[in-house]
Amino acid sequence: MDNRIGAQLYTVRDYTKTAEDLENTFAKLKEIGYKTVQLSGIGDIPAEKIRELLEKYELEPICTHRNCDEYLEKLDFIIDFHKIIGCKIAGLGYLPNDYRTTEGIEEFIKKFSVVSKKLAENGISFAYHNHAFEFVKYNGKYLMDIILEKTDFNLILDVYWLTYAGINPAKFICKVGKRVQVIHFKDLAINNEGKVIMTEVMEGNIEWDEVISACEEAGCLAAMVEQDTCKGDPFESMKISYNNLLAKGFM
Repeated sequence: MDNRIGAQLYTVRDYTKTAEDLENTFAKLKEIGYKTVQLSGIGDIPAEKIRELLEKYELEPICTHRNCDEYLEKLDFIIDFHKIIGCKIAGLGYLPNDYRTTEGIEEFIKKFSVVSKKLAENGISFAYHNHAFEFVKYNGKYLMDIILEKTDFNLILDVYWLTYAGINPAKFICKVGKRVQVIHFKDLAINNEGKVIMTEVMEGNIEWDEVISACEEAGCLAAMVEQDTCKGDPFESMKISYNNLLAKGFM
């Protein structure tokens, strides 16, 4: 696995809406030490400008998140975008509600098998990103099981959401093997009220040695630090996670 630590830009999405904001964000991430990024939650910024800023701050784009409608209605644009910025993994950030049934997931698979094939023809890998709802059981089977059995989609797996759903992340990573292209690193903790919260990597209850070992065993390509909600400054949260991961052999 690439031991460079990546930044999932969704964490700092409020600071990526304009080219000027994106440049300031890249500068801050570079200063922390991040070397790769996932482009997610950014504003409508031309791909050429994004590539310029990536090169200026020496940040490599590992993957993206785009929404469902873009893949279905603007696939040529998506392909051109990834080619221009030099990114070879196109992720689906969120599965719409209409597809979250056994009938809906079959329709999703039918549509996105076509999308995945066209992306592959252009040198781009399609990757599905999980949350927790993929682990609701329908007739004894998870929606994620159906996706895995009926497609060759790769995955952008989120360690927090696996844990939240009651799935052992290390075991699941090993189960799916090299289909896991990217891992989202975020931690799960319990607050004083007994509620589950997101927190910085290694500041919560996830067994990170097991997770990292599983990522290595499975042949995952890259890890991205993400924290959807932060108690304070998201850049400070990104710095805490980065520094904690340095102690585990990342850079």
